[in-house]
Amino acid sequence: MSTRTLEVELGTPGLDPAGRPITVPLGVPAYQPPQDDMGSEHMLINIGPQHPATHGVLRLVIELDGETVIRVVPHIGYLHSGFEKLGEYRHYNQIVPLTDRTDYLSPMANNVCLALAAEKLMGIEITERCQVLRVIACEISRIISHLVWLGTTGIDLGAFTPFLWCFYQRERLYNLQEAWTGARLTTSLTRIGGLMADVPEGFDVGLREFCRTFPKTLDEVDAMFTRNAIWCGRTQGVGVIGGPEAINYSLSGPMLRASGVDYDVRKDRPYLGYQDYSFDVPVGEHGDVYDRYRVRLEEMYQSTRILEQALDRLDRLAGAPINVADPRLILPSKSRAMSDMEAMIFHFKQVMEGVKAPVGEAYLGIENPKGELGYYFVSDGTAKPVRWRIRPPSFLNLACLPRLCEGVLLSDVIAINASIDIVMGEIDR
Repeated sequence: MSTRTLEVELGTPGLDPAGRPITVPLGVPAYQPPQDDMGSEHMLINIGPQHPATHGVLRLVIELDGETVIRVVPHIGYLHSGFEKLGEYRHYNQIVPLTDRTDYLSPMANNVCLALAAEKLMGIEITERCQVLRVIACEISRIISHLVWLGTTGIDLGAFTPFLWCFYQRERLYNLQEAWTGARLTTSLTRIGGLMADVPEGFDVGLREFCRTFPKTLDEVDAMFTRNAIWCGRTQGVGVIGGPEAINYSLSGPMLRASGVDYDVRKDRPYLGYQDYSFDVPVGEHGDVYDRYRVRLEEMYQSTRILEQALDRLDRLAGAPINVADPRLILPSKSRAMSDMEAMIFHFKQVMEGVKAPVGEAYLGIENPKGELGYYFVSDGTAKPVRWRIRPPSFLNLACLPRLCEGVLLSDVIAINASIDIVMGEIDR
């Protein structure tokens, strides 16, 4: 990408810590130190890429007039992992572990989106029990992601106690997630046509107990933050963006709904039978940091409602299959593969050749915790996609950061950046 260098001398604003001139993309006006009657200049400072409040290796180059922010230029690319290119050299099921490492705060939901997109491409209808289990996976991921956001944002703004409350509840869900998948972070839960495993014995009891007690923690956070003068002063009227402008920026998820736009993929383009669940979509009014907090807090209440309904359905579907009955898609059990010749052949063909998709393309988006996550596949008829493209909500939501930070104070940049809820594994993909 072409760049324009900010021409400044060593020792003046505009150099990074190593003494190199800071570069900005073309289209961003070159830095011109303005003069006022006192002879002062604007200052350029760096926040990140190694800074706890950027929530990853994000670098923000900020131009200041005193404490007032004139301009913010986000610099990304420090964590580029090449996930999309790696996906072109792997079978569809082999791509599932890559999705764990994009938004690593909601790996099970990422797994579900990958499987749904591939199944749409291949025309596969999954079982009813599999649908319910995937809903449970998505809503657990939503609560985990929002708890991390709420706890860390509280720390960014000076409140430590809610961080402990949120991470305790997160650990409870991680214990259930680990019992189901064998992993706490990189779950690799789904398979094309089903799941890696059914939930273990006692999982439903543990999740019901969580759903019964978790709202009490949310009530405590609500009591501490929602009418707290310090919290309101740091968040209300800060980082405001209206509905039409949020749509123009392609925002999604809580970022969009906090601006007053009633759009949720689960309601507007239902998948996994979400149209049959009873839940509300919280919508804000002012589009500021405070409304984004309120929307995410209420979403956790609603996710708890969905989990309770899903558990009721799971009881009704006890013993039902979780995988489609097609040996070309689902690996046989180890005992069958070791004792039955036909099962061994299907096992060999799947492992060596993979599941072939018809020629064509497919896109599917789901409501992830940070917004609409979409996967786009192009197939040439082989077991590996010609193109795998990710629509990451964090990347698109981050694009509005310069707009949100215009004219705010330096300390407000931390609150605004936290309210976007980015994860760099999804941005530098």
